Amino acid sequence: MAAEASELANCLAPLATTASWVVAQLGQSLDGRIATQSGHSHYINGRESLTHLHRLRGLADAVVIGAGTADADDPQLTVRHVSGAHPTRVVLDPRGRVPMDRQLFQTNVAPTLHVIGPDASLPDPPATVERCVLPLNGRGQFEPRDVIELLDAHQLRRVLVEGGGITVSQFIEAGVVDRLHLLVAPLLIGSGRPGLQMTPIETLDTALRPALRTFRCGEDTLFDVLLRPAAFGR
Repeated sequence: MAAEASELANCLAPLATTASWVVAQLGQSLDGRIATQSGHSHYINGRESLTHLHRLRGLADAVVIGAGTADADDPQLTVRHVSGAHPTRVVLDPRGRVPMDRQLFQTNVAPTLHVIGPDASLPDPPATVERCVLPLNGRGQFEPRDVIELLDAHQLRRVLVEGGGITVSQFIEAGVVDRLHLLVAPLLIGSGRPGLQMTPIETLDTALRPALRTFRCGEDTLFDVLLRPAAFGR
């Protein structure tokens, strides 16, 4: 096996050989930005990182994004740069603010779950979209554990939380993420939207200090961060 193929296999083997997991993915600059202040993010990371993201989608049963990402980026969330099946697409939309003309709702290349809060008032979705209702917490957001339980009820047990930064941060802080794939580009933006945004801590002894591995991904560096080691022992 060529060295590049061996490294790829080493990176993805834990996911390919485990039946149930939650992986979060973020692409950012060296200074931790996922977009400029205006929201421009194409393209912080290189093509190899995009290919890696599509490999993660190909391994996942479901790919999850928040309402802001669904509205602003209008993604397809399909597997196009590698071989593999398209995952179920999941849009977390507590207030029902994502327009129905977005690609996720208008294309039928993959199943789509539109998760809304109990007070969201919306017209019926297209026939290819399943709408689900979850309760909101005191901050007007879904509890990540409720989302994972909903997906498990749909037999979706390999879950990729793709974005944006706020959604990924909420899932990590809730303790439901097994691994974080953080792709860092050799780029300094200097300002803009941060990647991880979690509750401030007072002292460093309460900071997360997870085990991690690093891999080359073109010009980018992939940090494979192990947040819940026990998840890969089952």
